[in-house]
Amino acid sequence: MKNTVKTFQQQKDEHKKITMLTAYDYSTAKIMDKAGINGILIGDSLGMVMLGYEDTLSVTMEDMIHHTKAVARGAKEALIVADMPFMSYQTSIYDAVYNAGRLIKEGRAQAVKLEGGASVCPQIKAIVDASIPVMAHIGLTPQSVNAFGGFKVQGKSEETAKRILEEAKQVEKAGAFAVVLECVPEKLAELITKSINIPTIGIGAGPNCDGQILVYQDMLDMYGDFKPKFVKQFAHVGAEMEKGIKEYIKETQDNVFPSQEHVFKIDDEVIKKLY
Repeated sequence: MKNTVKTFQQQKDEHKKITMLTAYDYSTAKIMDKAGINGILIGDSLGMVMLGYEDTLSVTMEDMIHHTKAVARGAKEALIVADMPFMSYQTSIYDAVYNAGRLIKEGRAQAVKLEGGASVCPQIKAIVDASIPVMAHIGLTPQSVNAFGGFKVQGKSEETAKRILEEAKQVEKAGAFAVVLECVPEKLAELITKSINIPTIGIGAGPNCDGQILVYQDMLDMYGDFKPKFVKQFAHVGAEMEKGIKEYIKETQDNVFPSQEHVFKIDDEVIKKLY
């Protein structure tokens, strides 16, 4: 069954967990879709895991559209959500609606995600009014890494916890169909989930959110030596890839590959006529 913003809401209402992962290319999206994932986020995390940037701030609209198109070709049942990159929506309501429209029209996404609470509610409302579903994102918002002074858990004090709870209510009122809660304490995430009617999608926010999302390179152990506290590695694909590549190098150098089963034949008489 095709996943939509309505099926996400239905899953919350029926207390069925929503599953999401990031993806950035056709092949990976196709595998995730076949596995039965509910939603795929083309995250601006592609800046780090695909393009090698230190953070997400350098990702452009062109980057996002390029990767979103690839994912949309591969996944037919998952809900396709595309991140709005840094400065594609903060500058004005017009820019926000225009760039969200590009991700839908050119990238073939079915929804967009943007970071921020009260400050971006006018943008959320305008995008939703343009018939584009919006997933909000509060707590640790990586595009604000410089303002936060690094990647730190948010909402541990009474003041910041109240602010995040209020922001969740505000983005719901603005029209968001779901909200990502990133790196907030478990009990705060549980309170937010009970306090709003739209689904909460957790990443480093504990088990009581309506759903979960991870960067797939993190959960498959494919991205460097750093593993965030909230990540569980469900497979060690990176090590298997390295093992396979090393074996390929060795067999090529030893002239074991390609063997006779991998080559094409030609009649010896044809070859003789070429000399």
